[in-house]
Amino acid sequence: MIARHRRIQRAALLAGAALLGAHFFLAAFSQAPLSPAKIRLHGLISGYLEPYFTQNWSLFAPNPTKDDEGIIARAKCSGGSVTDFYDVTGPLIKETQEDRFFPSRTVRLVSNGINQLNDSDDLLLRLRQKEEEKNNTEDSPAKDGKRDHVIPLTPYEKSQHEDAERSLSRFSLTRMHDVCPDGTEPTAVQVRMYIKTLPPWSQRKNSEAKSKVDLYDLPWKKAVDLR
Repeated sequence: MIARHRRIQRAALLAGAALLGAHFFLAAFSQAPLSPAKIRLHGLISGYLEPYFTQNWSLFAPNPTKDDEGIIARAKCSGGSVTDFYDVTGPLIKETQEDRFFPSRTVRLVSNGINQLNDSDDLLLRLRQKEEEKNNTEDSPAKDGKRDHVIPLTPYEKSQHEDAERSLSRFSLTRMHDVCPDGTEPTAVQVRMYIKTLPPWSQRKNSEAKSKVDLYDLPWKKAVDLR
């Protein structure tokens, strides 16, 4: 009886260790440099990690006060009317700040989605930044308003962006209750991401220093496709 109990205990420990090892392997692999294997396994890895186990290993909080990011959203009602924009991020931050000991982590669903939209391989990010700087210094006007040296998104990045758009749209839809005047459920939702760049620390005493706000509208998403 004791031997059987020990075998069961040993099997349970081995199974637990295997599951824990698989979890940490997938989490570490999601942060590995871009590779054909990572692109091929993106669906499997993101399906397991998102939204609660998404990783963003930026050590030591670089530029902690550099900008303020969040989302607002508006809905389309069955009659065709469009609502005003609803602040999605603001109430979540207030809810977190009101409970210092056991804060809600719901706001991470938004921050993770925004990080996923902005996520890119370091090499591709540097190349795009160099091309953008080059385009900004070129004197000749671009053809049809576009530059020729823009590096397109990889299939992996496109998949990442589509997943983030669906995640943010779905979450925004769940936060917008009774927004339609006739009491019906929204038929579609559009998310607008804002990035408020704060004045640099060196300008903290300059009363004329102002913040810069950039807005990015995500495509409309049908409610039936998000449920």
